[in-house]
Amino acid sequence: MQYERPLRILILAAEIVPFVKVGGLADVVGALPKSLQALGHDVRLVMPRYRQVDAQHFQLTSVLDALPIGMGTFQVNVSVQQGSIGEDIPVYMIDAPRFFDRENIYGYIDDGERFILFCRAALEAIRAINWSPDIIHCNDWHTGIVPNWMHTVYRDDPFYADAATVYTIHNLAYQGIFGYRILEVAGVAAQGFVYPQIAELANVVDIMGRGILFADAITTVSERYAQEILTPTFGEKLDHMLRARRDRLFGILNGIDYQEVNPATDHYIHTCFDAHMLEARAENKVALQEQAHLPIRPDVPLLAMISRLADQKGFDLLSQIIHPLLTQGVQFIVLGIGDQHYHELFQNLAARYPEQFAIFLTFNTELAQRIYAGSDMFLMPSRFEPCGLSQLIAMRYGSVPIVRKVGGLADTVQEYDTQTGEGNGFVFNNYDPWELFAAIVRALTVYRFKDVWRMLQQRGMAADHSWHASAVRYVEVYRNALAFHKGGK
Repeated sequence: MQYERPLRILILAAEIVPFVKVGGLADVVGALPKSLQALGHDVRLVMPRYRQVDAQHFQLTSVLDALPIGMGTFQVNVSVQQGSIGEDIPVYMIDAPRFFDRENIYGYIDDGERFILFCRAALEAIRAINWSPDIIHCNDWHTGIVPNWMHTVYRDDPFYADAATVYTIHNLAYQGIFGYRILEVAGVAAQGFVYPQIAELANVVDIMGRGILFADAITTVSERYAQEILTPTFGEKLDHMLRARRDRLFGILNGIDYQEVNPATDHYIHTCFDAHMLEARAENKVALQEQAHLPIRPDVPLLAMISRLADQKGFDLLSQIIHPLLTQGVQFIVLGIGDQHYHELFQNLAARYPEQFAIFLTFNTELAQRIYAGSDMFLMPSRFEPCGLSQLIAMRYGSVPIVRKVGGLADTVQEYDTQTGEGNGFVFNNYDPWELFAAIVRALTVYRFKDVWRMLQQRGMAADHSWHASAVRYVEVYRNALAFHKGGK
């Protein structure tokens, strides 16, 4: 085949581990390139240079100065810094202080302009460096304008003529919706709105929708979610468009970085362990109970959640069953920040049940690793979950998952069957508090049988959720995208 040679892959993302992380997008984009490089491909990344990215700590070097970027009726000069991940994989950072030297990553009234600038600067920086990509891999709404540009602004540009676009949906719920002016800033106002047939979207600009409409190939982060988003229930008003392009939609399950996520070498946890040394894991439970100011009781089931505190993550279900659950005698730890009413709910629970419930209203990587390593059960009762990384990390650390059968959770966790001995966790189907409660009770029942519980822990720890297999699938999609691109629309 013509394209069996190594590919030049350009990945654009708003956040990348280890530089900055708001959500799972950063973990994915920080890990996938390492596996693509291991397969022999030339991978380069671009992200904004935020205030939080310390130049000295990450040993950034200057690559380009005063690169002029057109933004509708005005122009912005940006510079480009370079860091790296893995084995010297370049990460170019678009440095535009007016847009990115801010306290937070997202949440500003000009987010549309900020990420339009980022995308335009990324493409112009790569041109200035004179490294012509085969694949431009865009991620989430922040980069959704790029596939649109390849059919408009850059359509006759020889530098990008052979580049195919791949667009990954990490979470369809966040679409980047703005007013008409953003089309003028992006230089695509002549094409106007693209959804006259969808009443709710007829007079707004949906940047994710544009990524879906114009990309050569579309991926999302689990096979189940790729099917779910074709339905009105999960399609977030874009299911009609996704169904129209389903021949270009591929579900690829996220992996986890096994170098970073490894209980045998994790320096954050109290005691390192592996599947053959589960006795040592017990010391992590004791250390976690101490840190959470809970009674040190090795025999008491310790449940945990690490999440944004929002309805999507199932906290509305948990709030309805938490009191009867605590009467079962369990301990429960929650780590995360989010909606204020959940902050108050959990603070009240911690005050009322100080020997059973602990809340950490923060996000702290070190504490998260200790919770994975010390908890007995890990809850993810999500309303929807494109992939979910937490259940994969929990299994890697020997914490048995209790999940709703949705998205990537359904792809990775199967109900333990007491008759056949198959399965690796506990699963409920409907978004219902008492189905969640029943799943937890099933887990608590099995927990009493220590040999069976150890088998479930070892099964979860032995599963291969590394990035290698996923990277192979991405390369297949890249080659499909090139074939689609070459064949035209």
